[in-house]
Amino acid sequence: MTLTLTFWGTRGSIPSPGAQTAQYGGNTPCVELRSATGALLILDAGTGIRHLGRSLLERANGKPIAADILLSHAHWDHIQGLPFFAPLYEGGHEFTIRCAPGALGGVESALKSQMSRTVFPVTFDAFRSQVRFRALNEIERGDGYALRTVPLRHPGGATGYRVTDGNSGAPALVYISDNELGEHAGYDSPADWRDSLVSFARGASLLVHDAMYTADEYERHRGWGHSRYEDVVDLALDADVQRLVLFHHHPERTDAAVSEQVAVCQKRVRERGARLEVLAAEEGTTLTV
Repeated sequence: MTLTLTFWGTRGSIPSPGAQTAQYGGNTPCVELRSATGALLILDAGTGIRHLGRSLLERANGKPIAADILLSHAHWDHIQGLPFFAPLYEGGHEFTIRCAPGALGGVESALKSQMSRTVFPVTFDAFRSQVRFRALNEIERGDGYALRTVPLRHPGGATGYRVTDGNSGAPALVYISDNELGEHAGYDSPADWRDSLVSFARGASLLVHDAMYTADEYERHRGWGHSRYEDVVDLALDADVQRLVLFHHHPERTDAAVSEQVAVCQKRVRERGARLEVLAAEEGTTLTV
């Protein structure tokens, strides 16, 4: 075991609590990632980070918490949980908010604006933990992990991550939230963008990828920055991925409908005569890489 990830938020666009979304979860994106040495990376800060914060404090037993919070982008569903992340209001903890270099200024502005007096009663300055902002390099090395980034196809831009334990040939987690695999002229992407993405995900032990739309839904939402289930499966197969986790579930998709789409994806794998494990991201589930 080199990396461990736990899903705290799996839903896209807006929180969707209720009896029909209880299994896979109604919180917006947040994933806890731990290296074998215990280093903590938090992928996105949707409403799922509220529950993560409580869990971190319980597990810390009064000890300092340190983590990098990696934001794929600053759209609301990926940052809206940060004002409710309890460790930020306690002294002694350290958090570094990180994103792509060109997005750093916009991300900092968005995080502070969502806590302005006009829209929220508590300002960003109320945080007692040490909070830093730092751009990500294309290749990063931390305590027990190595990380690479890739630009994604999403309005306003977004970033995907490939994380390993840093050893050559080590199992990899690839996290790609909010990415449009379908053709749309609204992106300034190079002609070989898909080949580059396949290369980035090549051989990953675990690929977590945006799977927002059915084929019919996608035709009404081209250019919105999200993918069809079929395209996600094809990407995983072309990249020889071992396990595919469908992520960023549509807010109107019930648990039963998510399970149906998993079955559809599994059928597509069989039709291609391939071997690929397909599952849906589920709040509270822990996976190892």
